[in-house]
Amino acid sequence: MATMDVFTGDAFSSIELTTALERVPFQPSWLGSLNIFEPRPVRTETVAVERRGNTLALVQTSQRGAPLPQATKDLRDIRDFRTVRVAKGDRINASEIQNIRQFGSESELQQVQAEVMRRMIKVRRDVELTHENMRLGAVSGVVLDADGSTIRNWFSEFGINAPTESSWALASKDTDIRTKCHQITRQMAKLSEGAFLPTTQVYALAGDNFYDALTNHPDVKQTYLNWQAAAELRGNLAFGQFEFGGIRWVNYRGTDDGAVGVSPNSARFFPVGAPGVFEVAQSPGESFEWVNQLGRDMYAVIVPDRDRNMFVDVEVYSYPLHICTRPQMLLRGKV
Repeated sequence: MATMDVFTGDAFSSIELTTALERVPFQPSWLGSLNIFEPRPVRTETVAVERRGNTLALVQTSQRGAPLPQATKDLRDIRDFRTVRVAKGDRINASEIQNIRQFGSESELQQVQAEVMRRMIKVRRDVELTHENMRLGAVSGVVLDADGSTIRNWFSEFGINAPTESSWALASKDTDIRTKCHQITRQMAKLSEGAFLPTTQVYALAGDNFYDALTNHPDVKQTYLNWQAAAELRGNLAFGQFEFGGIRWVNYRGTDDGAVGVSPNSARFFPVGAPGVFEVAQSPGESFEWVNQLGRDMYAVIVPDRDRNMFVDVEVYSYPLHICTRPQMLLRGKV
């Protein structure tokens, strides 16, 4: 059979390829592995985000039969935000597969399928890295594009002032690190508008310099002296994590070129186990197969060269929007 004709079969339809791509084991990036972003599939290119200014207030005692004080109306702010497109492709030229021959128990079709999936997995890795960068932006309050431009600043979108970066003075042995941890937790809980549950934990993504200064601080070392974990602190904790002061400290490892990562001298605090704080909207794909359907995480497409039949483009698409509904909970610290 003609090698390029194989791509006209059902095995290479958009639906089959997307289904196959979803079965590929996920290669977890650290924030992705936390599963804190609740999927929110939508049928449109926009998603509505509602913010309600709930407040708690003491109720003044009154005499029986007296008029009741009336509750204040909740202020609601509903806005529509457009999801973004993340897409990348790879081209398979006819010359790359024309010499495929049957071997073992594999047919020519199976070998071509394997090559297509290999290319798609390669492209998927880049899309997954982009998702991780967007998750990192969402837990910091500002989602950035690959070129460093801002996709969404969740502070400014809702008119919230970004919390002031706290100074931790880790170079001073007199700094009470545990108290500073408690201050972060209390502040986050007070700003949570009810999202901070008894089971919620504060996580900190620490840059290299911040993390090293923290693990070498006398307060932290003293705590672990009589614990079995002391051996861990004496060892290599690079890109590791541990708990102290009720906070899970993580030496976040980004990309080697620094394109995705945390500033070396800073730490970013965010909640884990706080329902509704982080969401990821997913819009449907652009092709007719996906019109008016609920969005999915990724889509896979084969685009053949119909003019000359010399190549096929292997493409992966995603239409997410990573959302933080309570950006006031996102705190920062510096060395």
